Amino acid sequence: MLALPLWRKWCLRTNLVDDPGHRKIHSTPVPLAGGFAVLTGILLPLAAGAILLKFGVLKISSAGLIVHGIDRRAVELAVLALGAVAIAILGWLDDRHELKALPKFIGQILIAVAVAAACKRITLFIHSDLFSYAVTVLWILTVINAFNFMDNMNGLCAGLGALAAFFFALIAAAKGQYLVAVTGFLMCGSLVGFLPWNFPHARAFLGDAGSHLVGYLLAVMAILPHFYTKQEPRPFAVLAPLLVLAVPLLDLAQVSLFRTLNRKPFWIGDTNHLSHRLTRVGLNPTRAVLLLWFIAAVIAALAFCL
Repeated sequence: MLALPLWRKWCLRTNLVDDPGHRKIHSTPVPLAGGFAVLTGILLPLAAGAILLKFGVLKISSAGLIVHGIDRRAVELAVLALGAVAIAILGWLDDRHELKALPKFIGQILIAVAVAAACKRITLFIHSDLFSYAVTVLWILTVINAFNFMDNMNGLCAGLGALAAFFFALIAAAKGQYLVAVTGFLMCGSLVGFLPWNFPHARAFLGDAGSHLVGYLLAVMAILPHFYTKQEPRPFAVLAPLLVLAVPLLDLAQVSLFRTLNRKPFWIGDTNHLSHRLTRVGLNPTRAVLLLWFIAAVIAALAFCL
């Protein structure tokens, strides 16, 4: 919330704005400052907290566990942070130059491969490195693009992202995975800090830098926690990420199917997203967004129960 006015001024000065046009309801240029503010709101507190804990400045009961997690996952955390910066830069390039689909997709793949190589990977109980790499990369690409597609109404992408981050953090906290929980709560807080600038009336947008960042971070948040352990053998718990991210994933699936059936490239935008369909049945944009938030929260609560 504090960083956004600074980024907003920078965007206005560099003309990084979303101009009015086709399928857009705003009548004046809106700065694409949200992604940079959210990135600042996550990385700065994470870095500051890690330093303060490492040198014993912060005295909290779980400090030792978190420091142990930082030490054990130092390379992982560095790759994840660099990946967050890289995906935001990719989105910024798209905001600035309107990249074609192929180079943008190649950039997403490279970042997803780097994360899959350095961090935990999805296994789905199948012991195959090739399968694990492929599924992890596919998952990261899917979630990134689901949130990129979902950024079509004020507050929708940021609100869904905040809810998902909150529930991923709760799931991790309940299992004593403090470092994952801290990261999730930081992400939730960063997006909540951005929301007053974006909902219900927008003075700033996430832009592709922001929507890519939100999708990337949530894809990673879904990979890091242990949903299934031998101590707590609950096979259905692996479905939790699908439930937490049910609304954006459903939106991606239905809009891609609709475009494919109509012989249109699935990456070309239209007004057939869930939010647009709700407005066509009589809801105004604000109520449509609130309803999707509510549905996402209810389904994510079910995931927490798993």
